[in-house]
Amino acid sequence: MEIIRSPEFKQVYAIGAIGGHSPYDFRIAFYNDSPKVLVDSGKQMTVMEREIKTEIILSPLAAKELAIWLDSHIKDYEKLFGEIKKPGMPDSIRPEATKSTQIQGYM
Repeated sequence: MEIIRSPEFKQVYAIGAIGGHSPYDFRIAFYNDSPKVLVDSGKQMTVMEREIKTEIILSPLAAKELAIWLDSHIKDYEKLFGEIKKPGMPDSIRPEATKSTQIQGYM
């Protein structure tokens, strides 16, 4: 098999993903967050702006294969570099906080 990159190929760095599923497909949108200053009635406040960078749509089989691939690569990564931990969480609550949650519905 020859693998080539499309002329439209681009790499996107994302800090997170949101998405959902239907009986027909899985959708994963990748995003970045950045602080944004808003002024309302003379008051200045900072909010986070979430910019969706790209979305992929996968068949259920492709989604399952992606999950297996990611799980395998995360295990390999953690063998080399140690456990991936969520920042800002005390070790005492980490196991509960790192449990997977199901994402349902579309954005």
